[in-house]
Amino acid sequence: MNANASPQPEEPRRRERGSGHVALVGAGPGGADLLTLRGAELLSRADVVITLREPAAEELSGFREELLAHCSEDVTVVQAAECGGDVNTLAVTHAREGQRVVRLYSGDPFFGCRGAALVAACREAGIEVEVAPGVSSITSVPTFGGVSLLGDDQVELRVLHARPHGDREVDWQEAAASDAPLVILGADAPPEEAPEHRGPGFDVVCKALIAGGRPTTTPVAVVRAGGTTRQTTVTSTLGRLVAELKSTDAKNHHVTAPALMIVGAPVARQAEQSWYETRPLFGWRVLVPRTKEQAVALSDQLRGYGAVPEEVPTISVEPPRTPQQMERAVRGLVTGRYQWVAFTSVNAVRAIRERLESYGLDARAFAGVKVAVVGEATAQAVRDFGIQPDLEPAEDAQSSKGLVEVWPPYDAEIDPMERVLLPRADIATETLAAGLTDLGWEIDDVTAYRTVRAAPPPQPVREAIKGGGFDAVLFTSSSTVRNLVGIAGKPHNTTAIAVIGPETEKTAIEFGLRVDVVAPKASVSALAEALSEYGAAKRQEAIDAGKPILKPSQKRRGRRRKL
Repeated sequence: MNANASPQPEEPRRRERGSGHVALVGAGPGGADLLTLRGAELLSRADVVITLREPAAEELSGFREELLAHCSEDVTVVQAAECGGDVNTLAVTHAREGQRVVRLYSGDPFFGCRGAALVAACREAGIEVEVAPGVSSITSVPTFGGVSLLGDDQVELRVLHARPHGDREVDWQEAAASDAPLVILGADAPPEEAPEHRGPGFDVVCKALIAGGRPTTTPVAVVRAGGTTRQTTVTSTLGRLVAELKSTDAKNHHVTAPALMIVGAPVARQAEQSWYETRPLFGWRVLVPRTKEQAVALSDQLRGYGAVPEEVPTISVEPPRTPQQMERAVRGLVTGRYQWVAFTSVNAVRAIRERLESYGLDARAFAGVKVAVVGEATAQAVRDFGIQPDLEPAEDAQSSKGLVEVWPPYDAEIDPMERVLLPRADIATETLAAGLTDLGWEIDDVTAYRTVRAAPPPQPVREAIKGGGFDAVLFTSSSTVRNLVGIAGKPHNTTAIAVIGPETEKTAIEFGLRVDVVAPKASVSALAEALSEYGAAKRQEAIDAGKPILKPSQKRRGRRRKL
């Protein structure tokens, strides 16, 4: 993706598309997954993308790169806050050159944004223009906060913008006279906002509404950073809101903008309707010791629990130093040398598959060969290659030892051959090979790939690991324990440690880590689920004790973790 791309190489593609076009795309209130399908399609076709102007929206959501992932690799990206001059003129200029332009807005382009001005500029210039509506903070943030604005007993809703617009200001007396629920924007502007654009503040709004006749007991909620994993919702009354905000901020909650204020009867039901912030790992920063490509399913599962996964690879997978063993193994598969192939990792499946495909072969090379696997991910990788596994350990014994326990002994009368291919990492244990040998099988133990320690992560990540910036670390193997400690140091004693099984737990203990979570079976899915159950239990403990619900990283930091 080139932020300063020259237009010349792209001209043929643009001319094929016809005349220029401007699209206004609402990106929603925070998470990139709230982008509409139409918005994603327009981004995929864009030549130029003008990003969000609002610094607070980008800082809080951290989703600019996720939005741009929908774009082509050669898209030109313009930072709205840094382009200089009139953004609308810039969009029109690019469109006149035959380019497809997307202008991103937080929320909806026509609600609280200046999208109408860009549409007018396009119409005046004769440029084709389209608006892809976005999820507006007016309705979505209360929903994320657990407040149902218009139920069966509500027929009216009022939306107010507290910040001054020229010489027009909110008539708080008139707003207070009605008993309709109020949704108030701009009462807590970010500190970088110019003074003349800042709202009156929560204290001023509460006093004005009380002075206008709203009872001090009127329910009120403030939702900060709505729709993001930094969201916090404080519920109170008009008479006590300011004190409640100060109290919760002092308890280490995020103090951040943007914030939305909701006043009225619907807030009274917030506790029973809260769903977003009550997820078991809400806002937890979780270190996943894998590359982004390897961690897609695991990270998605963690996000479903409310966590913020961060992939930090600890292992680099490289080909074997010499290819002869793998070449002989592939020839053996084709010529019928093996009765079994045993896969104990996704990387082993990938190594064999890539070697076969390099010779123009596919899954048919496994004809007549039985396949055994360890682990759900390994089994899925085999199925993705078009092969159905013949043997797996019991669900609660997903390990090399578990595979040996279900493997049949060699029987010369019924087994046409006694040889087993075992492609694996150079540092794999001897458990499976030794167990199969004891059962009478002959093993071709082949190094399919090498695992080497990955490069250290960036300095901020290393500091977060050692300083308690992560709420949890997932260890998916003993080597991830050794390598993470080697490249970044030991996780802080406040960080929850979750491991995939007994062997990994043993290694973690050897390195002086206290293990908090052990997956009931050796799968990354079970590991993530076990961590979510741990988070839910800790949350319930805090509720039962009447204490604030804090993430591990928010707790008082002490000495390094000890047994």
